[in-house]
Amino acid sequence: MSDTKPVTSLKEARTYINPVYPGYFADPFAWEHEGVYYAIGTSAAEAAGAVDEVDERRVFPLLRSEDFVTWEFAGNALIRPDPALGNDFWAPEVAYSDGVFYLYYSVGHEDKQHQLRVAKSDRPLGPYQDLGESLLDPEAYPFAIDPHPFRDDDGQWYLFYACDFLDADAEIRAGTALMVDRLDGMTKLAGEATVVLRARSDWQRFLKDRPMYGGIYDWHTLEGACVRKHGDRYYCFYSGGRWETENYGVDYGVADSVMGPYSDAGNETGARVLRSLPDRVLGPGHNSIVVGPDGQTEYIVYHAWDISRTARRICLDKLIWTADGPRCNGPTWTVQTVLF
Repeated sequence: MSDTKPVTSLKEARTYINPVYPGYFADPFAWEHEGVYYAIGTSAAEAAGAVDEVDERRVFPLLRSEDFVTWEFAGNALIRPDPALGNDFWAPEVAYSDGVFYLYYSVGHEDKQHQLRVAKSDRPLGPYQDLGESLLDPEAYPFAIDPHPFRDDDGQWYLFYACDFLDADAEIRAGTALMVDRLDGMTKLAGEATVVLRARSDWQRFLKDRPMYGGIYDWHTLEGACVRKHGDRYYCFYSGGRWETENYGVDYGVADSVMGPYSDAGNETGARVLRSLPDRVLGPGHNSIVVGPDGQTEYIVYHAWDISRTARRICLDKLIWTADGPRCNGPTWTVQTVLF
């Protein structure tokens, strides 16, 4: 999987309007391989814990694009593992290493017993075969979701993910938050996990007085990590709040080391990268980042609700690096240009 493409002279520009694909496509992860763009995401059936009628033997829809503008359905990726694991399949991401494609995902039952898994294939479109083990002990981590593989400059891979915390004080809130661990190879964690970010702001609230783990909590959520190194610093983008509502948006933490410590100071009044636009776009979030066809421009690929909240669909907008940190020119709903 390439982070950048060769820079060529600009020959043309093409336009698009968000969303770039009409079907339900949540938690989009996009990547480029050998000049072709791919995206993998969560379908409506998988989000609801149902069997996808398109292909009951496989889960996670795939999209393919030759130009980054026109996206077409390309089948489902993962051969369904043991049914006892559950029917909720969420937030897949793909890493490419030494000729093998690795698919990281979570599977579970409704909002509980979610575990992180990994599958592999020799082709970007799969099929991907689950390797038969959880990346984390499900007893110790009964709810672990949103795995995000990140390769540092030295070639070392890390896995960011989200899990639940029940403690709270004046500085941090109970809820789902972000962790990171080093990958030992591509299929095992090193057991060196550290906390990346915890929720600490009101806009990150998922639900007040939420019954969880036998108690009642003012529950907050950080999820959907996506890490990008810019200059000599590491930026962990994440989505905060409740995914069904307009308070959901994309913010980030920054660190001098991939393992942290990270700080997201400055976001107390709301998400700084993507947030809802009333009457236009609701709940933009769960982003990935990919370099566009010109080999230079970075794009945030994310999902957003239509105004009637009928579906989460894949969108893309330019990522802009400013003196105040990363920002986005979206969410957009009008004609946008992609340079080649």
